[in-house]
Amino acid sequence: MLKIRRSAWLLVVAAVCWLLLLFSTISQGQPVLGLPANWPRWLVLLAQGSFAASIFMYARLQPDALRGHGFVAVLRLLFWRGLILTAGLVAVWAVERLTAAQSLPLPGNLTLAVGYTINLGLFILLLSLTLYSWRSLVQFRGSGKIRREWLAFELLLGAALLLQLFVWQIPDFLYVGVILGLGLFGVYLSGHQRWIAYLSQGQKLQVIMLQLGVLSFMLLFLVYLRGAQANSALLAPPTQQAFLVLASFFAVFYAVAGLLVSFFNLPIADVYEQRRAEILSLQQLSQIIQRGQTAPEIYQALFTSAVQTIRADAAYLDAQLQPTELVGPTPPPLAHELTLADLNTLRTQLTPLITKEQNELIDNDLSRSQRFTDLSKPYCSAAVLPLRSATHDYGVLVLLKEELGGFDPEDLSILHTFTTQTVLSLENLQLAQEARVSQRAQDELRIAALVQERLIPKHLPTDNWFEISTYAQAAKEVGGDFYDFLHLPGQRLAVLIGDVSGKGVTAAFHTAQMKGIFHALMQPNPLAKKDRDRYPDPHRFMVLANEALTHCLERSSFITASFYLIDYEAGGFSFARAGHCHTLYYHSIKEEVSYFQSEGLGLGILRDASYGRHVKNQFWDYNPGDVMVIYTDGIPEARNGEGDEYGEARLAQMLEQCFYQSAEEINQYIRQDVLEFSKGLPLHDDQTLLVIKFKAAQPQP
Repeated sequence: MLKIRRSAWLLVVAAVCWLLLLFSTISQGQPVLGLPANWPRWLVLLAQGSFAASIFMYARLQPDALRGHGFVAVLRLLFWRGLILTAGLVAVWAVERLTAAQSLPLPGNLTLAVGYTINLGLFILLLSLTLYSWRSLVQFRGSGKIRREWLAFELLLGAALLLQLFVWQIPDFLYVGVILGLGLFGVYLSGHQRWIAYLSQGQKLQVIMLQLGVLSFMLLFLVYLRGAQANSALLAPPTQQAFLVLASFFAVFYAVAGLLVSFFNLPIADVYEQRRAEILSLQQLSQIIQRGQTAPEIYQALFTSAVQTIRADAAYLDAQLQPTELVGPTPPPLAHELTLADLNTLRTQLTPLITKEQNELIDNDLSRSQRFTDLSKPYCSAAVLPLRSATHDYGVLVLLKEELGGFDPEDLSILHTFTTQTVLSLENLQLAQEARVSQRAQDELRIAALVQERLIPKHLPTDNWFEISTYAQAAKEVGGDFYDFLHLPGQRLAVLIGDVSGKGVTAAFHTAQMKGIFHALMQPNPLAKKDRDRYPDPHRFMVLANEALTHCLERSSFITASFYLIDYEAGGFSFARAGHCHTLYYHSIKEEVSYFQSEGLGLGILRDASYGRHVKNQFWDYNPGDVMVIYTDGIPEARNGEGDEYGEARLAQMLEQCFYQSAEEINQYIRQDVLEFSKGLPLHDDQTLLVIKFKAAQPQP
């Protein structure tokens, strides 16, 4: 026997109701096909109400039309469906006109009644498609509160429309108040459209044009229905007319509201707030290192940050930290919106999914893969992320969403940052606690040195545009110097170098914080109109870094730094200096060596909005063969036996003598000269030296 889906029965009910509506309409005033004339009014209204309710319920039960970030696809599908329905309206309208002009040999009243009933059905279809396409967009990245509010809106709107089919003696002020309240409620929901902020400029224009098209379809139906209802030949009940008038009003009203929201791009502020929440969550995880929180607090911080930032509907974190005397017992599992049966199901099914070779599991269609099908709710998307370092497993984080395609690349980038910072925090926690219980200062410094060693980039960036060579040596077991690199899209390289005040464990922890802030701030901004605006310029980076350090840096500490953003396609770079050493540069065209003289105040010295006035953005167009030497103050402040400093002048002379060599040879040449100058004396301060040489033959962009 042929099986029919439960939702398909609604179409059967809708078809029966529409036929009843058709026969009742064509039988007004005269018997047709053996049917009695002038059917009871209640039967006509019941048929219309049941038809509308069945169509809307069927549309509501269909799968969500939105897939990932396919916002334009949703509106394009709505537009084409609306165009087909409107074409049907125009065709029926044309037949009615030709019949009225006696160009077609059809009975006028019968043709008018049939055409009116057909177009009434097409209008209800268009309303249902529009409503639930709009629901998909409004609920994108929406909270449970928004979903509940939308459900309440649906029920109230449906009740208001269906009640128009009955004769009610309602005071005018109450009727107007209800309609006005529903209108404002719909406008309020229309303002929750985070999806608009993810559109490019071209996509926004497409969206506006598609919405204008849908609005024009609504207006065409409205014009037809208003004209048809005024025709005395139809003899439509007044309550039926009231139903259609109110439905038309709401359809056009909310179409205009959606168009205005798209035009003025209202939800951008919400996305900015979400972006800020992501940065603050990362800062919270970074501060764990300094404050020395326990392992349960670290896991709780990760769990809370991930659930709130990604807006997960359910989550589970299973800690696998090995219990020791220093760390304490293994923290208990954490759960969000999961029952005990759900937890047991997840534990059973996770084991075969995660292996040593697999870093993560992202499944945006659980119904197809049949994973986690025994949970209490029908989740559609899952992200499983092991908390793993090179030597230890610290647990696994599971996030679940009810929406299909719930985890996009931006979400995964944020989650990777969270999990990486958490693993680093757990490792540093064990090292820090080991240092605190150690009775010897040497053990404490050794542990901090391990922390700092893990923060040094193990692989230098490679490219056809440049050569790079690095050198770092701490004056003691643990220093405060740091540097990092990050490749960005569009043939760009971000370079950060700095020096933390103080030495030892505290300096190493501040170094970890600064590097965490560097990676957090260099996450792509989804609101940028152009790819090159997706990352902060050096001045903006310094201002944001100073604001972040305000929350986690002791008042007595500060950090000097220089940040460079090299753009190889443009053949130049921008940079900002925050109290760090001046950059030494060889200009191959002028054949001269000079220092970039720029203003800059160390990070953490001023902790208010005035800091931005003390850091400047500078730009420089490089040439093939140019050499940039970046260093910390341990190089020019190296001392000989007489107490004399090496100095910036001698450093510049060394570059004049070796600029033609490779980056590695230049680095070795300068280091050897510093060593000979010091004559084997111990280092006075940490020494870090970076040499970047732009290749003589630049690739074609």
